[in-house]
Amino acid sequence: MKLSAPIYRLKRNARIMSRQRGIALNEALDAIARESGFRSWDHLAFAARSDPAGSILRGLCQGEMVLLGARPGHGKTLLALQLALAAAGRGMPSTFFTLEYTDPEVRTRLASLGHASDPGEAALLIDTSDDICADYVVDRLRDRDRPGFAAIDYLQLLDQKRTKPPIGEQLATLAAHSRSSGSIIVLVSQIDRVFELADRRMPSLGDVRLPNPADLKLFSKACFLHEGEMVLSAVA
Repeated sequence: MKLSAPIYRLKRNARIMSRQRGIALNEALDAIARESGFRSWDHLAFAARSDPAGSILRGLCQGEMVLLGARPGHGKTLLALQLALAAAGRGMPSTFFTLEYTDPEVRTRLASLGHASDPGEAALLIDTSDDICADYVVDRLRDRDRPGFAAIDYLQLLDQKRTKPPIGEQLATLAAHSRSSGSIIVLVSQIDRVFELADRRMPSLGDVRLPNPADLKLFSKACFLHEGEMVLSAVA
């Protein structure tokens, strides 16, 4: 399915609609997407890129921990799901961990990617436990008989419960396990809204929303999405 206009123009139209109708930007983005024949803005943003998951996986090695960041409505969760599916398709034990969505919501998003509602067919596990944190993820990965793939949705929720370790400690735990086991771990991340006021094409690590301190240099690579574009680069 082709876009009716460049994605930057569709995003601008959504901002105008949001102001004129007094609705949230996310609602306007979805409305613009439906006018273009897509189910949602996530679906449109994903379709605007060609095989983004394959492109990212080809750029990763075993033992890497990757940050996947974008503002709302730019398809980061959908891309994380596609990465998990692509990893499973390559024979890697793959799990999508989410503290944001329910199991039915994840299956709906899988369906939007053209996959059956039963992700077991793709060797992809969905985990929506309220107990998700670094230790929980590591325990699940250790159950596998070989290096696996994990997508975690999303970083800022990992220490939302006071019973969980600070996010800085959790990132260190995940990075250490990734290196020692050879598993690839991708963490979906929010980007601060201040980025949209900046005159820059793409977000950077400095735009990651961090309610609590964390060393983002624990990530080996960072992938950012914005206006239908994607950039994957090493973390210096």
